[in-house]
Amino acid sequence: MPRKLRYFQTGYTYHITTRCNNREFKLQRLECREVFLYAIKKAIEKYKFKLYAVCIMSNHIHYLIKPTQPDDLPKIMHWLNWYTAMCFNRMLNRTGHFWERRYFCDGFPASDKERALNTLRYIHGNPKAAKIRSSFFYEFSNYGSYDQLTHDGLTQWHPAFLQLGNSVEDCARKYRGFCKRYNPKSKPARKCHWGNKFLAGLDLKSGKGSREEGRSQQNRTNKLVNSTQPLSSPASSSPAAARCQVLLLPGARYRKARWYRQLRNDSSGRTRLL
Repeated sequence: MPRKLRYFQTGYTYHITTRCNNREFKLQRLECREVFLYAIKKAIEKYKFKLYAVCIMSNHIHYLIKPTQPDDLPKIMHWLNWYTAMCFNRMLNRTGHFWERRYFCDGFPASDKERALNTLRYIHGNPKAAKIRSSFFYEFSNYGSYDQLTHDGLTQWHPAFLQLGNSVEDCARKYRGFCKRYNPKSKPARKCHWGNKFLAGLDLKSGKGSREEGRSQQNRTNKLVNSTQPLSSPASSSPAAARCQVLLLPGARYRKARWYRQLRNDSSGRTRLL
């Protein structure tokens, strides 16, 4: 079945979301996030688009992009996904698809200021909605450039933000209050497939489908999984470490190509969005 065509319009701003394949948490490592920021910088230099917001989570990315030409957006996303997938597969010593299916894209005109502010707040509020931060400040989000009026070298302020007040400081104060009133909605639970219900009540030893035995076996499995902490998990005994989303293993080995060594040695670019 062919994919649905997308129609890009002049002057539109687009909210883009890209998720890791199989919803895996492949962006937990600090090195991957640094490479991703480097790739965004190279994409801006290549296609000259405007980046108003970005937030790098552990298994997906949010952008707010305004391309110079409407037809540039597919080229931007194709280059970003291709380049980062190639880099991450080499770094993590893996093969296959890195990104999950097609990226999400939703556009709106520049005149829709309310939509622009709500989208900005939604992107910046992702860490708070995921309950990994108690506030909007996040190391790999550009919320700080709106709240503290800083410049990160990648993003710029959205025109709707600059129209909130008579001065830039007034705009930051009003946007800060707008974000404090944000109440993220809880996502509904994923529906259980009929096959999962069938397998939960299936007794593989006796061949009988006992629902009670299936539930007891599932409870024993859950206890075993919860009692064993995987090595790659960022969670630890301390509450502060349990809330940390970025994973940095000092003894980990990566396949570092020449471009990656140059990136680590390049001290001119910012590697974090504050």
